[in-house]
Amino acid sequence: QRELIVFIVLLLLGLGVHGRRGRARGRTKSRVQIGLPVTGKYRDPESDQYYNNSNGAKILQASHFDYEYMLGHKIAFVCVAKGNPRPQITWFKDGIELYAHSYLHVHEWKIGDDRLKSKLEIDPATQMDAGLYECSADNMYSVDRRSFKTDFSIAFD
Repeated sequence: QRELIVFIVLLLLGLGVHGRRGRARGRTKSRVQIGLPVTGKYRDPESDQYYNNSNGAKILQASHFDYEYMLGHKIAFVCVAKGNPRPQITWFKDGIELYAHSYLHVHEWKIGDDRLKSKLEIDPATQMDAGLYECSADNMYSVDRRSFKTDFSIAFD
């Protein structure tokens, strides 16, 4: 039984499973796609062709991850995506899809045959606008997402 426990511990350490708690230190630039098999290959050629399609939606440009805004001022996020067919961009806050209203506007520009630029503006910004924003680009082949964390600061004159 002891040998089994040692084997499991070694296996977990080999897979990179750590018992660390709290926030990770530093930033990682991981390009790992969610759902990709450990081997990097799919079982059948049809799945491989679908998931590894070069025409899939890809975000080329996005705003900075950590954004501090001043209350009463404008918040603006930008997302540029490419794909064939041209991807759609959808905006989310704290996991909930955003829709335009009197203080929130989404502007879109088609660029060439395969790109879309989308800009989310909130004006004026309030405390309730703090949170995790996300732009999601998708077409029939794939989905790509970027997140933006926001918090407010108070300016003292």
